[in-house]
Amino acid sequence: MVWRTRAANGSLPPVGYDRPMTSETDASHRVDRLWPDPALDLPLDEAMEHFAVPSAPEGRPHVAINMVTSIDGRAQLEGTAEGLGSRTDRRLMRRYRAAFDAVASGVGTLRATGVWLRVGDDLAERRRAAGHRPNPVGVVIAGTDPVPLDTGWFTGDEARILVVGRDHPIAEAPPGTQLLRAPDERPTPAWVLDRLAERGIGSLLLEGGPHLNAAFLAAGLIDEVYWTVGPQLHGTDALPMIATIPDVAAFPRIGHLVSVLRHEDELYLRYRFDR
Repeated sequence: MVWRTRAANGSLPPVGYDRPMTSETDASHRVDRLWPDPALDLPLDEAMEHFAVPSAPEGRPHVAINMVTSIDGRAQLEGTAEGLGSRTDRRLMRRYRAAFDAVASGVGTLRATGVWLRVGDDLAERRRAAGHRPNPVGVVIAGTDPVPLDTGWFTGDEARILVVGRDHPIAEAPPGTQLLRAPDERPTPAWVLDRLAERGIGSLLLEGGPHLNAAFLAAGLIDEVYWTVGPQLHGTDALPMIATIPDVAAFPRIGHLVSVLRHEDELYLRYRFDR
């Protein structure tokens, strides 16, 4: 199944950002662009006007992580990311989603939050006007862990894919959701990306949790990170953006800073990694 039409070079046509803004993009979403080309007090949508997902590497989708943490790097507050970021961060999250073919999370995040992967009416209309589906394809990745089939993620008319391990007891997915069963106990990131590429998906945004992010990092399959730093210190043992990777020697990847935005005391960083 191919989710949408691609250009001759395999890339998706850009989502237009020059359409009139709606009430969702209100004046409270204002940012300072600190890097590059510093400018003060911009509407967030204007600051993001030229945001684009890089072309996919040969043979697999482009993969980015989007996460929010506290100053001390904690990605959870009482078990979820709720409360770590502002309304402006949530608007920025939707802007990132709207530029990607698919948005994924692990099943633990689905259980904790219900995972609402849609982009909102105004961005859905922009995607539709550019020839895309209104929302990215939703992807949830599970191993053998139970999948809460009664969450809101399994409703709506957007395309959805549930990826489970070889021995997962689920027999079929709810209506409107495609079930993919991996040949291993836990779906490997490379296998997942291969299956998405077969379906015409050229970019994947990971929204956690930390264990899913760690699996893709351990496989060397992270191309970018979009990181919101909220202005809190928690001092807890909550999980960081990337969980500890067991049985893998330290191999730091060096990121290249692409952009920095600020809203009040909150920072929005974008890093790119060499392939």
